[in-house]
Amino acid sequence: PPKVAAQQDLLVEQLKRIAINADAINKAGGSLPPEVDAFMLGGLFSTLTNVNFDSSRFADYIKHAGDLHEMTQNVALAAGATGTTKAVGVKAYDDEQLGLLASRYSVLARRDAVGDADLSSAIELGTYALKGMAAYADHAAKLGVTDDSVHAFIHSALAKIARVESGAESATMADMLQHVLDIGGKNVEVMAMLDSAHRTAFGTPTPRSVTTTPKEGKAILVSGHDLADLQALLEQTKDTGIRVYTHGEMLPAHGYPELAKYRHLAGHYGTAWQLQQLEFNLFPGAIVVTTNCLMPPRRKYANRLFTTNAVGFDGIQHVPSTDFTPRLIAPAPAMNVGYGHSAIVALAGTIKDLVEAGQISRFFVIGGCDGSESERSYFTKLAKLTPADSVILTAGCGKYRLNTLPLGELSETGLPRVLDLGQCNDSYGAVVVANTLKDAFGLDSINDLPLSISLSWLEQKAVAVLASLLHLGIRNIRIGPSLPAFVTPAVLDVLVSDFGLKPIGKPEDDIAAMMRGE
Repeated sequence: PPKVAAQQDLLVEQLKRIAINADAINKAGGSLPPEVDAFMLGGLFSTLTNVNFDSSRFADYIKHAGDLHEMTQNVALAAGATGTTKAVGVKAYDDEQLGLLASRYSVLARRDAVGDADLSSAIELGTYALKGMAAYADHAAKLGVTDDSVHAFIHSALAKIARVESGAESATMADMLQHVLDIGGKNVEVMAMLDSAHRTAFGTPTPRSVTTTPKEGKAILVSGHDLADLQALLEQTKDTGIRVYTHGEMLPAHGYPELAKYRHLAGHYGTAWQLQQLEFNLFPGAIVVTTNCLMPPRRKYANRLFTTNAVGFDGIQHVPSTDFTPRLIAPAPAMNVGYGHSAIVALAGTIKDLVEAGQISRFFVIGGCDGSESERSYFTKLAKLTPADSVILTAGCGKYRLNTLPLGELSETGLPRVLDLGQCNDSYGAVVVANTLKDAFGLDSINDLPLSISLSWLEQKAVAVLASLLHLGIRNIRIGPSLPAFVTPAVLDVLVSDFGLKPIGKPEDDIAAMMRGE
């Protein structure tokens, strides 16, 4: 909705100014209140694609941001910090005031203010990558895992973007593209932190089969990414006769021992986020959406839909804590999960032998964010064209484009040809697997592996992952179904010439090029 879009633009501007103050406090050796760090993560997360459409929640965010800006001004003064900035100047407003104020901070208005479309494009790329990083860090924080260096980096990186955007600091397009790579480098650490947090809280994922066949009785459906919410719900519904089903990116939860131990975690229902309106409508009970992606709810199920964390929609009940006591619901072939990096790394020796014996010709990474565009059928067609002696690594809701295809197993090994690394939150696993295989074969670079990557992108987490892959020097990545609108021809030229980034083409042409190592 236009009002929410305006609120998000205004909130991001407030967060940029808070980041400038926070960065100044950190550099002066001052002590930043933890509340500021937490709000920075949650605030940025709330502006991701398909997370929050609730105008009343954003009104609260904006008011709180004003309070925190004032707090950081006072802390900065006490710490003797310099280089702070004034507040946007709003704590309460009517819709007309909001529209006038927010119009200054829209993407197009900021681009015009910068006066250089290519520089503005690189700035936007960095902002999106930071939003994705903040989402990953917020997930880890929910599990009690934080890192002061991550908070400091986010404040510093966002502050730099704000200073360059306002003209307070000069930078070229190349400077800001390097800034994007720096963000990608830090995001590798954040993804590792989240990976560790998941394993500490829920155990190491192990391969197992997950039923999609519904069982009779009351049930609750859980969608999104937040495994802590799922665990809380499982604990609260234990011995109640209510069965809990996962949806979308919650499928990998079944691979974690500390979640799989709940006997009433009954199975998985549905596919990726863009089919919510059909699948939620057919599900006969309560539905909890814990993170992105959320589609505008249909009237037929709106009264049994609940949101948690940063997720929201006008008129939909929000659960501000993990108390799900009053919530209830029920749900379809089996899918393999649990092939996280630990499971695959444990098979590194076997995989090496299979490659050397000519039983594995190539590895493909096909996954990422899914969406409703018809062009995304490319990823299904690409998977179907992969040779029978190849392995596909997948993660994110993009997995639903291929994880029910009858691709079978690798010869007589019993190993599925499609190995599900987990959620998009588990993208770090692809880095671990690639590095392990590189070392197993004694190669100098991941680029020397028989490996091709085709990423489906939609939102800012995918931008953060792409930035991380580029930071690691991985070349010839294909991205689709289309390039981000904010990537200008000049920025694309750099990404193509320096990193070999490619837009997807025809599946038949791409698979032929991939098999040639291109």
